[in-house]
Amino acid sequence: MRISRDKLNKLAHTIADALADIDEVDFHEDRNTIRQEARKILEQLLTEETRIDQAARLKISSQRRIIQEGTAEWDILYRKYYNEEVRRIGI
Repeated sequence: MRISRDKLNKLAHTIADALADIDEVDFHEDRNTIRQEARKILEQLLTEETRIDQAARLKISSQRRIIQEGTAEWDILYRKYYNEEVRRIGI
């Protein structure tokens, strides 16, 4: 899923603010560094999610017969293959 740069920055700010509000959390870096690291991690997760999505779609398209996207069968296979990819990489 593609998220705009602004939305990703807003989400990273929200994460840094939420962490700062937790009494048990102490920052060893400034808040901007924490925000940048959160943004980097979010970008990596979204990239990995895109790769998993593409792998699941490829498996469906490689079936012997054509399975139309949006059908119940396609949805079941997509969830199955998506979950297999997630387990395979250990998320």
